[in-house]
Amino acid sequence: MKKTLDYGSGRGPGGRPGSRLVTGLVASVAQLALIAPVLAAAPAAGEVPMSWRLGPSQYRQSIAEIFGPSIVISGRFDPEYREAGLLTIGARTASISASGLERYGELARNIAEQVIDEQHRNTLFSCKPQSEDTSDDACAREFLGRAGRLLYRRALTQHELDAKVRLAGEVAGIRQDFYGGIAAVLSDMLLSPNFLYVYKTVERDPDDPQKVRLDGYSKASILSFFLWNAPPDDALLKAAESGELHTRRGLKRQVDRMLASPSLETGVRAFFSDMLGFSEFETLAKDPAFFPRFTPKVISQAQEQTLRTIVDVLLTSEGDYRDLVTIPRTYLTRSLAAVYGIPIADTTDNGQPEHWIAHTYPKDDPRAGILSHVSFVALHSPSGRSSPTDRGKALRELLLCQEVPSPPADVDFAVVQDTTSTVHRTVRERLLAHSTDATCAGCHKIMDPIGLALENFDAAGGYRTTENGAPIDTSGELNGTKFDGPVGLTKALHDDPALTSCAAMKAYAYASGRMPSRTDPALKELQSEFEDSDYNFVELLRQIALSEALYAVPPSAAPRPDVVTAAR
Repeated sequence: MKKTLDYGSGRGPGGRPGSRLVTGLVASVAQLALIAPVLAAAPAAGEVPMSWRLGPSQYRQSIAEIFGPSIVISGRFDPEYREAGLLTIGARTASISASGLERYGELARNIAEQVIDEQHRNTLFSCKPQSEDTSDDACAREFLGRAGRLLYRRALTQHELDAKVRLAGEVAGIRQDFYGGIAAVLSDMLLSPNFLYVYKTVERDPDDPQKVRLDGYSKASILSFFLWNAPPDDALLKAAESGELHTRRGLKRQVDRMLASPSLETGVRAFFSDMLGFSEFETLAKDPAFFPRFTPKVISQAQEQTLRTIVDVLLTSEGDYRDLVTIPRTYLTRSLAAVYGIPIADTTDNGQPEHWIAHTYPKDDPRAGILSHVSFVALHSPSGRSSPTDRGKALRELLLCQEVPSPPADVDFAVVQDTTSTVHRTVRERLLAHSTDATCAGCHKIMDPIGLALENFDAAGGYRTTENGAPIDTSGELNGTKFDGPVGLTKALHDDPALTSCAAMKAYAYASGRMPSRTDPALKELQSEFEDSDYNFVELLRQIALSEALYAVPPSAAPRPDVVTAAR
């Protein structure tokens, strides 16, 4: 991995952290409790958030990048919540609960013990202690300095490093175990707000002492989590330390390097997982009586199918973003193909994991693009029936950035939910009867005509042409454009300018942690550049990463020595 500590050898029996570990953990809990209210304070309207809590995927990716993918992370995280449709915006005001601190503590101890065990210490330590039964300040300083720089996403101050080496030595002396001392301090660092939160730290602008700017480390973290969903690597940290990121040329050099890295795929996957609401899969279930093939394996593979398709179109082929909704090419496994009712040739050996197979739908096939994927039609349907309203709402909000109001609390959905009705056999008929209510008609008018076009797909993603013996009518209309069937919908969506303007808005919001207004000059410029690039998504990422607005500091911001000191 590009950010894994590249250390030499070190042998000997591993030891468990000593009792002084508790002291370190208590210190971190107190430190986090002290600063969390400052970090969790909601920014003023239109203001740029100055910190965010690492999400579960960012936490896992950080550990994998720093200590290697073989470190096992088992445990639960505090719940994430969406704001303006994105988890990454919700993270800007997310605090950590008391129970969450306990879980983070368990994770920290478990990770630290794995790092020092005999399986990992040979590759993660560049030095060997003079004796494994006592302290070795020089070796501890080397390891903790390198690990701390990556965990905190900045160089440790001399005071910080001295204190950590001292604590490691004290624990090692008590436990008579060098590695136990290291684990105690490492566990403490993993529970520190310096790791669990990402700070945007300001400094005086040398070109204008009356102003402030983000320091290089803050810019590095913004870039890295945006493009890679991971902490800065060594090269990016060096660019932050040298001042390279404060120059246009230096920033462009790093952005170009990062966009050319294989790690960009990780970042793109993270963005679309957030944008498409894939966290909702954690609670998704289908009635097994109706959909016996919809297994937990299918739920996992459904997300992967869509992400593979996105990577193929946007990164591998560097295609037009709009093609995501029309492309007939995708990837399937045997289990997914069974749900779709598609025969595929799978040469998988018995007992081996299913292979992913490239598949292109025939020209006259009703499926096209990611809207026909299980990850969309099943995710936005109730357990035992389809829902054009849910699907239409999701399409409007996720892909077109058009907010749909929630229904009134006293709405009666009995007619819509009665799938056994002999009077209203299809969902179109039930929705028509339901939407005669004046309080419902307005919202249903913008959701149902597009959701009904996907009614050929049942609640699990299988294809059908009838419902309760009645033929399904999939005609509809999108913003004045009439069409017939799911392919017709995707063609109308492909040509709707809201699709691409929404992509630019969501990508900018994901990077900055705030949803811009539609009249934001920076957003307008990004949308124009996106169009000029023929909707090349990588070029959109480049323009966002180079945008001065991404690194803007609120006018009211000023150096806060008390907060910065507490954070570090």
